[in-house]
Amino acid sequence: MSFVVQVRQRARGNVSAAMVLWSLAMTVVLVVWEASPSADGRATLWGFVSSAVFGAYLGWRRRGAAVFIAPLVNWSFAWLPLWIAAMIRHGFVKGIFVGLFLVTVGWLIIGTLEFLTLGALTMVVRSVRGDAPRADDDEVIIFGPDERP
Repeated sequence: MSFVVQVRQRARGNVSAAMVLWSLAMTVVLVVWEASPSADGRATLWGFVSSAVFGAYLGWRRRGAAVFIAPLVNWSFAWLPLWIAAMIRHGFVKGIFVGLFLVTVGWLIIGTLEFLTLGALTMVVRSVRGDAPRADDDEVIIFGPDERP
């Protein structure tokens, strides 16, 4: 008895370069947000704008699954600069504890907001764009026990 499974990759290109650019932009936004209290509003606005653009890009490319990993990639870029920004703003000793709070508990809130923003825009753009065109061939090929491919 032989068993054959053929799987096709359906993703339309890689979004890792765009995800790295978005993560770097969000790192700058988070550092500015923490280091400069006078720029909180502008940093928050730029954070939402960059997340909206990246979410629209993911929706256009039909890569909604990247929404789940994007906040983790951003965290891998931003945790050290954010911790250093907390030490600059609050002083070394207090900044260590404030930074520790930001990169642990605060990151749950930040990551959740990023996930929700990216997810919402990805779904909206994907629904506006519509479904991908289907291929003419069947997606599943089943061979019987006596048939050879």
